[in-house]
Amino acid sequence: MAKAAANKKTAAKASSVKGGKMLVIVESPSKAKTIGKYLGSKYKVVASVGHVRDLPKSKLGIDIENDFEPQYISIRGKGDIIKALRKEAEKASRVYLATDPDREGEAISWHLTYLLGIDPSEECRIEFHEITKETIKDAIKHPRAIETGLVDAQQARRELDRLVGYEISPLLWRKVRKGLSAGRVQSAALKIICDREREIQEFDPKEYWNITALFSKNGEFSAKLAEKEGRKITVTNGDDAKKIAEELKAGEFTVGEIKERERLSKPLPPFTTSSLQQDAGNKLNFNAKKTMMIAQQLYEGAEIKGKGTTGLITYLRTDSVRISDTARTAAASLISESYGKEYVGRGIFTNKKKDIQDAHEAIRPVAIDLYPEDIKDSLTKDQFKLYNLIWRRFMASQMTAARYSSVTADINNGPYCLKASGSELLFDGYRRVYKTADSDGDRMLPPLSSGEKLRANDVACEQAFTQPPARYTEASLVRELEEKNIGRPSTYAPIVSTLSERKYVSREKKSLKPTELGFVVDELMEQYFKDIVDVGFTASMEDKLDEIEMKKIGWKRVIRDFYGPFSEEMKAADEAIEKVHIEDKPTDEVCELCGRPMVIKAGRFGEFIACSGYPECRNTKPIVKSTGVRCPKCGKDIVARKSKRGRVFYGCSGYPDCRTVFWDRPTEKKCPECGSVILEKKSKNHAFVCSNPECGYKE
Repeated sequence: MAKAAANKKTAAKASSVKGGKMLVIVESPSKAKTIGKYLGSKYKVVASVGHVRDLPKSKLGIDIENDFEPQYISIRGKGDIIKALRKEAEKASRVYLATDPDREGEAISWHLTYLLGIDPSEECRIEFHEITKETIKDAIKHPRAIETGLVDAQQARRELDRLVGYEISPLLWRKVRKGLSAGRVQSAALKIICDREREIQEFDPKEYWNITALFSKNGEFSAKLAEKEGRKITVTNGDDAKKIAEELKAGEFTVGEIKERERLSKPLPPFTTSSLQQDAGNKLNFNAKKTMMIAQQLYEGAEIKGKGTTGLITYLRTDSVRISDTARTAAASLISESYGKEYVGRGIFTNKKKDIQDAHEAIRPVAIDLYPEDIKDSLTKDQFKLYNLIWRRFMASQMTAARYSSVTADINNGPYCLKASGSELLFDGYRRVYKTADSDGDRMLPPLSSGEKLRANDVACEQAFTQPPARYTEASLVRELEEKNIGRPSTYAPIVSTLSERKYVSREKKSLKPTELGFVVDELMEQYFKDIVDVGFTASMEDKLDEIEMKKIGWKRVIRDFYGPFSEEMKAADEAIEKVHIEDKPTDEVCELCGRPMVIKAGRFGEFIACSGYPECRNTKPIVKSTGVRCPKCGKDIVARKSKRGRVFYGCSGYPDCRTVFWDRPTEKKCPECGSVILEKKSKNHAFVCSNPECGYKE
């Protein structure tokens, strides 16, 4: 009560300040810099640097006996920031809270009202979806009160995740291994990955044969066996395939029915958060975390030559494909001018799911005429790639469909019918700026006429087998989570990262493969916490969060309804689950101290090699990976290792005799000035530096 009274005094003091600057509080320093440039000297723009209050890390932080009342505290390490914000608020003539336009952003603003003594029902909140001078100034003119529906939805999600994580995770620590975790969305995602792997393991491949006839007419084309006596045919063994091939060779090929049609390939809608993560994964090889990080940079603003700090894209967390009339008009004008009026499309898209998330526009460039190539030199390599992808996807969405001429022809031979097909691009439409999966490989059939006789150059038989479903990649997992309404696109990136960090999944190229540990945890969750991993239950919980946001249901009621059955499941699981022992992976190595086999163990910072005689023998060594670079001192391999804290470094495989070590990855290149090893350094300004600190060469 004393703290609240003090805050009210602060508010009263702030409101009495005459002639003071108006204070605008955003989340990030880079956004503060951009907005400060637009608002001018009458405003002071500062950053909260993310959340300022949260549930404590050291305990559950939810008073279950007091109707699940959250026990918020100021986040450790944020004391100086909060102090500085209060000081600025006291001097300000008015305070505007300009955090991100979503649940998390609304919650941050709500917490700020508490800390700064601001009445949340006052018009203190401003909202914008792109960072331009016009939108910022317009937002200042239309402040509103804190939207309690958004705040309550965030509180409900936070408590649900806290209850699941803080109660199941310690159970997994006791019964399986330290360092494990469970989560409402995380565990559902793990189940999806594990279920797919079980499908793959249980898959029984079936043999089949493709039979293809090759013809020459104005070039070469082919036709594939499809039917026998008017019914679809599947050839399941080599003997039958060879027999049919011989029959076809002995018979006569005659062109039968020919079908010609025009086919349209419509443009895709502009990006949502989910589709951006998917496309960036497929086309740029960006993981979800990297995509969101770079998109945040583009949204907050980049230093553009001749323009200063400029916001480049609209808000990056959105489920909507809707575009403003202003943006559509600007795009239509640019398309007409650059490509011709025939390229201007309707450009209107609707969401499959009609919910509150449609309040946000799709992700698009803020300034349509800011061509990617024109600002390439002002962006990092990755920033350019993502901006170029967003710009082209948006422009394509506002263009006309691509038109194809498609031809299919039946080629008959006795009781058999083979199918030949071809297509030709008539009008490129949106393909002028954006490539899709069907953008390549157009090939038209030669002119054919019904009844025409054809002579085959060859009839080929090719063995094949049915394939199991593919493992999920990050991109396909994101698509699956979205389709099943599990979590929110903004949460997908940390979920995938957590699954990898906990060693529940491993990466094989782009694919996500569950580990033995992942299977163990998934099976325990499936057996004892079925609702948590049930796709339908998790999706229904997301619907309830949307209902909270729209004020159709109270947030604490949702928590109460969840916790009753969940607490009973916790008691039953704690009593029933016995200690799980996961076998270590064997190696070909023998312990040089005691002679027992060495095994691969999983630790906090990843896998390592240890003696199987533990605890009697405590010999351990890291798993090393060769870099292919020779040590400049002794000529042995330079290998990648991990420090005790999990940081990767590069050292000589001849350690301890040779103690050559680098924190940055060495290359095979030599410094042109001193002859030392060149290191690949991850930095904005330069990529390669000399390993000799006295040299200073970089490129």
